[in-house]
Amino acid sequence: MDLQNKIALITGASRGIGQNISYSLAEKGVHAIITARTESKLLEVKKNITLKGGKVTSIPADLSKESDILNLFDVINKKFGKLEILVNNAAVGIFGKLVDFPIEDFDKIINVNLRAVYLCCQQALKIMIPAGKGHIINISSVVGFKGYPNQTAYTASKHAIMGLTKSLAAEVQEYGICVSAILPGGVDTEFVTQIRPDLDRSILIPPSDISNTVLYLLSLSDNAMVDQIYIRRRTSKPF
Repeated sequence: MDLQNKIALITGASRGIGQNISYSLAEKGVHAIITARTESKLLEVKKNITLKGGKVTSIPADLSKESDILNLFDVINKKFGKLEILVNNAAVGIFGKLVDFPIEDFDKIINVNLRAVYLCCQQALKIMIPAGKGHIINISSVVGFKGYPNQTAYTASKHAIMGLTKSLAAEVQEYGICVSAILPGGVDTEFVTQIRPDLDRSILIPPSDISNTVLYLLSLSDNAMVDQIYIRRRTSKPF
């Protein structure tokens, strides 16, 4: 895919992996539509992209609310009339033992990590299917296929993302639309350092490795496709 002037939506773009992906896509000539809940942080990302001559539109949204998602895509439709790339990156993590894990926290995780991704894919396809092209990239996690103690709700959401990705990829292949998943291990972000303070930051994966992987997926020829990529910390066990 030639990325120059392509339209991409990146969720959870105000920090961490999403922020880095937004910067990388903008540097390649993509018009980055960035969204997140915190408008002030989103505007910082927008400012940094603009200062480097990049094209960016910021649209604050709480993806746990269907109305915000519908408004987000309504703005995209009216302003651009197209969407070639969707990066579903936004996620929340709340951790604890299942035996006393509040159902309210479970619902928060599912609403953002799964339901919002489902709705964003649904709305994106309404634009991509008539165009006969598009690429959806879902940022999953190592817990999309592994399991760790005290992460049952978060792990369930990421396993579900993998099921969604696999089924959707088969469903929309006939329309010329690609659906991929990236499954990172520990990435050097505020999110990971909060949930795994035991990990030495020097061994964590730089966010740039994830954004470079997004660029790799988007750079493949029309004859090639990668369904999923698992990126682990080099110090963790292989396979």
